[in-house]
Amino acid sequence: MTKAADLAKFIGTGFSGKTIQTQKTQFTSTSQISCASNTDVVVTDLTVNITPNFSNSIIQLQAQLLGEWSDQTATWDSTVFFYRDTTKLSHATAGSRNSGVGGFYRAYTDVDNASTPNSAPMYSFFDTPSSTSQITYKVGLRQTRTSPSSLTFNLNRTVDDADIQQSERFISFISATEIAA
Repeated sequence: MTKAADLAKFIGTGFSGKTIQTQKTQFTSTSQISCASNTDVVVTDLTVNITPNFSNSIIQLQAQLLGEWSDQTATWDSTVFFYRDTTKLSHATAGSRNSGVGGFYRAYTDVDNASTPNSAPMYSFFDTPSSTSQITYKVGLRQTRTSPSSLTFNLNRTVDDADIQQSERFISFISATEIAA
């Protein structure tokens, strides 16, 4: 029997909603991501591949993105979203609004603006790719600040990244879980 046939026999009728497989990428290093204003940017350190076993499977994406923007006002003017290969997965376009699956929150006072993170809480998205070919999912960012027009997101680190207790380090991840339809 093939892998798909074995899974089909195991899953059978009445197993809708059961997890078939999970793939993950957990990023423990640091990096800096340059983000021009009003430009979708791939977070290359947060990508994951999955090959669905069934064309009607649901893929649940989850991601946690931690770090700090070079300009703190980007916290309010940024979104996080996913890509399926090159297709952006987010809220539908709504006029000139910045669309995503979520945004950032600010966790500090003005005196801590280079040593305390802007965090993106854990995000989820349910995709129905209708495929049994390998899919690459990625995390994306978009910031809309016009001054300055290019910003940096410091992934898994703070802006100053000083070797002191007040400059934190983090772990970010992306996961893709195949769920039986």
